[in-house]
Amino acid sequence: MDEALAYWVVEPGHGEIRPVALREPGADEVLVRTLRSAISRGTETLVFAGRVPPGQHAAMRAPFQVGEFPGPVKYGYLSVGVVERGPGELVGRTVFCLHPHQTSYVVPAAAVVPVPDGVPAERAVLAGTVETALNALWDAPPLLGDHVTVVGAGLVGCCVARLAVGVPGVRVTLVDTDPRRAEVAAALGVGFAGATDEVGRSDLVVHTSATEAGLRRALELVAPEGTVLDLSWYGDRPVSLPLGEAFHSSRLTLRSSQVGAVAPARRDSRSHRDRLALALELLRDPGFDVLLTDCSPFRELPAVLAKIAAGSMPGLCHSIDYSHENPDPEEA
Repeated sequence: MDEALAYWVVEPGHGEIRPVALREPGADEVLVRTLRSAISRGTETLVFAGRVPPGQHAAMRAPFQVGEFPGPVKYGYLSVGVVERGPGELVGRTVFCLHPHQTSYVVPAAAVVPVPDGVPAERAVLAGTVETALNALWDAPPLLGDHVTVVGAGLVGCCVARLAVGVPGVRVTLVDTDPRRAEVAAALGVGFAGATDEVGRSDLVVHTSATEAGLRRALELVAPEGTVLDLSWYGDRPVSLPLGEAFHSSRLTLRSSQVGAVAPARRDSRSHRDRLALALELLRDPGFDVLLTDCSPFRELPAVLAKIAAGSMPGLCHSIDYSHENPDPEEA
């Protein structure tokens, strides 16, 4: 058996890289050499901190997770690599897989989705996040001419904004406490407002900040009989909302959206694989490149995730580069 390297959360607040044995792929399996992976800032920092509630351990399992919360656990789900062994039609193809951070891995061939030509591996790591945004807009699709406000200009919020602004006649505003996100909003082709700026009432407000203050702001910004769609996951933190104020008289709708299940509006006609393939097609759009803010070598992943969890390494998509661990055989 060959050997690969994988990142593990050994215990809350501590991660390390460990060797892992690779078995030979079977007839319907592939061996993938990883090119890039990405850190899901919200979910992975909660996993790193050991803040997955016991009642959500089963629901929050990643497809190829090894171990159990709070640790040791091998966790992650944004990986792009090249198929080195497997069915002939996949060998040599760049693919996306919901796999933890690992230099190489063996998975069923059905678990990888080919990356379309013209989508670089660096951008393809956004597929899982774009899939989350796509599912959200299936849950609460904006109508022609709507004003959509997205509270929280993190990675998920920015992906929602980029997709929503592509609907004809839809006006999108990103709201965030960080004024530097105004430049990102401009690059995405949407408006920007600070946390206290006047933005007017919106037909749909999508909340992605994972903060109580952000969700309260979202309720303030939605028009009567409008919808607030919450994509945030708060882990074990309680959230208090002013539902005794205008929420009732304005007939507001507050609903959640979570990528683990295909939105009900498309569940009968789209599979998880269909949804992911569509997300990869949407990444032909180079406008998403503004979200690729940082990249670190794989060996630095333990320190990087600790800094992200501590809030000392801000940014949007932080990707992990495997080129030092996995040099291209054709270039070696």
